[in-house]
Amino acid sequence: MATRTVTIASSVGLHARPAALFVEAASASGLDVEIAKPGEDPVDATSILGVMALGARHGEEVVLTAEGDGADETLDSLVELLSRDLDAE
Repeated sequence: MATRTVTIASSVGLHARPAALFVEAASASGLDVEIAKPGEDPVDATSILGVMALGARHGEEVVLTAEGDGADETLDSLVELLSRDLDAE
């Protein structure tokens, strides 16, 4: 299982548009991807409700995990996505 930790860069955190873009990218991977705040239970990264319910704010860290062929590449692309201010783009 591949794991990455990333700090949320979007000014509104993982809500609305940033959450939708993240969920879309996670879903497109075709892998089992999960996201969690450190020390909390993970949620399915392809679930918009689950991702928004995390309440991940700007500057907070989240942990991404994925399993399957291409997991490292998938997580690298998701980290790159969350490392940008998606609200400003």
